[in-house]
Amino acid sequence: MKFASIVIPVFNGEDTLRAAIDSALAQTHPDFEVIIVDDGSTDGSAAIAQSYDDHRLRVVQQENGGLNAARNTGIREARSTMIGLLDADDIWAPEKLAKHVIHLQSDPALGLSFSASWMIDMAGASVGLSQRPKTRNISARDLICHNPVGNGSTPLMRRAALDSIAHKHPRDGHICWFDEELRQSTDIECWMRIALLSDWKIEGLDERLTGYRINPNGLSANVARQLQTWMQMFSKIEGYAPEFAKANGAIARACQLRYLARRAISLRQPGLAWSLVREAVSTSPRILLDQPAKTITTIGAASVLRWLGSPVYVRAETFLLGLRRAVVTR
Repeated sequence: MKFASIVIPVFNGEDTLRAAIDSALAQTHPDFEVIIVDDGSTDGSAAIAQSYDDHRLRVVQQENGGLNAARNTGIREARSTMIGLLDADDIWAPEKLAKHVIHLQSDPALGLSFSASWMIDMAGASVGLSQRPKTRNISARDLICHNPVGNGSTPLMRRAALDSIAHKHPRDGHICWFDEELRQSTDIECWMRIALLSDWKIEGLDERLTGYRINPNGLSANVARQLQTWMQMFSKIEGYAPEFAKANGAIARACQLRYLARRAISLRQPGLAWSLVREAVSTSPRILLDQPAKTITTIGAASVLRWLGSPVYVRAETFLLGLRRAVVTR
């Protein structure tokens, strides 16, 4: 049995898959396996995965079932007590696995360890931005409002923590850890079940150990669909944690609308961005007190984009990003 398994689900990811695999195989921890789950790709993904001659790597192929189905297959195939997830368009720093192992071993109650991330573009170059979330005393409210775990490539989880929230698929009864009925909001739904339905803790490392690729054609680019699937995900929480959902539903939805407004801003959709940020404030005025700098910045950016146009917004964004980079590198 290996100590850790790194699960890489892929569907038509030939442009980025090799970088993900290379980063997984470059881990400094001495005892791990890499499981690539080809979810019915029609491009060269399967050939890329099969081109590696490395005893630590296995390739599993299946008909297309979606990201969560591929993750579940990888977890099912894993021969370890620790499970890491790495999306085919992201990368891991070489020391990531080793540092998460130390973190998990430091606290027997810790079920999921995650890290900060740095942003990369489609060519793999850093864009100068990072996700540096809260890492301690994480509550279910933190998760549903802000998702400090960040993205699906950051966590290393105990197999026991995943097994504590496993369920049977409603149609054919196979075991699922991730909900295969969801196509988006897939990560946070799993983290929420760990937080609300188990006694396992979730904590992070304040180190940038995950390279998160900004893909304009990725799942999160479709803003309207993401809101719809987030609501579908939240309805599941209402079913198993109704009191939590009632107490936190409005602020959680407002935070999601604010996030989607920022996505619309990045996609240069001024009307949608303005509509989403207005809806966020009207849904829960408390959002003005929840991360006020982020809320005010989002309102301001949406206003500039809507009323002054994209060229003015781009110039302002370029100036502020350059200023931020200068401050960070001092």
